[in-house]
Amino acid sequence: MKLDRKEILKALETITIAGEGKNMVESGAIANVITFGDEVVVDLVLHLPAMHIRKRAEDDIIKTIHKLVSPDAKIKINVKVETPQKPQSPEIKGNTIPGIKNIVAVASGKGGVGKSTVTANLAVTLTKMGFSVGILDADIYGPSMPIMFDVESAKPLSVVVDGKSKMKPIESYDVKILSIGFFTSPSQAVIWRGPMASKALNQMIFDADWGELDFLLIDLPPGTGDIHLSIVQALPITGVVVVSTPQAVALADAKKGVSMFMSEAINVPVLGIIENMAYFTPEELPENKYYIFGKEGAKNLAEDLNVPFLGEVPVVQSIREAGDFGRPAALQSGSVIETVFQEITRNVVREVVSRNANLPVTEAVKITTMAGCAAVKK
Repeated sequence: MKLDRKEILKALETITIAGEGKNMVESGAIANVITFGDEVVVDLVLHLPAMHIRKRAEDDIIKTIHKLVSPDAKIKINVKVETPQKPQSPEIKGNTIPGIKNIVAVASGKGGVGKSTVTANLAVTLTKMGFSVGILDADIYGPSMPIMFDVESAKPLSVVVDGKSKMKPIESYDVKILSIGFFTSPSQAVIWRGPMASKALNQMIFDADWGELDFLLIDLPPGTGDIHLSIVQALPITGVVVVSTPQAVALADAKKGVSMFMSEAINVPVLGIIENMAYFTPEELPENKYYIFGKEGAKNLAEDLNVPFLGEVPVVQSIREAGDFGRPAALQSGSVIETVFQEITRNVVREVVSRNANLPVTEAVKITTMAGCAAVKK
C-alpha cells in the first residue's frame, strides 16, 4: 500500500482549528506531510503550548487519516510549538464570507441613540422587501438582538457543512441572528479584554452557517474602539450606516464615527446618516412636531460631511414597546413607523447599489501599526 500525500492533505482539511475559522491546512498548522509507502510523517505547528490542545490535535489527525485515507496507515506526528508575537492590533483576521453579497455595519458615536433598534427595524424591512437578511450582534458588552427578536432563551445548534462543524444562526421574523447573548445568561456580564472579544466575534463570523444572504447587518457597539477595528480587519465591509440623535453631544460623537470610517487607514464607504428620535408627535395632536433633542442636527451634519442623509425616525412609544416585547415596530402594517422605515431602507438599498456600481469592492483593512488610527497622526 502506498499513501497519497494529496489525499492526506485533503483529509486534514476537514479538521477545523477552533476560533480561527480555518482548517489545519489553511491555517498553516500542517507545516509538511511526507509519505513513505504505508508510513506518513506530519509536521504540526501549534501556537498554544497547552497539553490538552496538543493531544486533541494529534488524536484528530490520526483518526482522520485512518478514517478517510487508510486504517492501516502508520502515522508519526512531529509537534512544534511557536508562540506568536503579541499583535499590535486586534487579533481577528479573515476574508469574505461565501454567499453573503453585502455587509453593512450600523454604527454610532455614542450609546443610547437607538442604533440597535434601527438595525432591527432595517433588517425586518429588508426581509419584507424580499431580501434575505442576517444580523451579527457585535455589541459584545451589551447585546440587544435576542431581546428585540424575542429569542432570549434560544441556543444556536451545531450543524455539519462540507464536513465542518458550524453554528446555525437563530432565525426570527425571517432574519438570521447571531449574538453573544445566546451564549451567556441574561444576568451575566461579559468581562473580556479586546482580544477575547475579537476571538468571539471571529467565531460568530466565520464558524457560522449563514447560507445565502443579500445583506448581513452588523450591529456595532458605540464608539471607535477594538471591536470596530476588529470588524474592518476581518471583513470587507460594503458600507457603514451611522445613527445619531439631533442632540449636539450625540452629533459630536457621530462625527468622530464617520471620521474613523472615512480615514485613510480604514477607508470604508459611509452610506449615510440616520437621525433617530428626530421629533415627537403626540397621538392627540398628529399635526404637531416637538423637536425635543434639537432640529435636523443629523441632517445638517450629513450635509457638512458630504454624506447622504438617509431619513429621520420620530420618537414613538410603539418603537420602544415593540423592542421590549421582541417584535420590531416596522412589522406593524399600516403604521407610521412602517412607512418611515420603508423610506429609510429604500434609501439604504439605493446607496448600496450606487456604491457597488461606482466603487471597487472593499478590502479587509490591513492595519500593521496604530498610525493613522489615533487623533494625532504618527
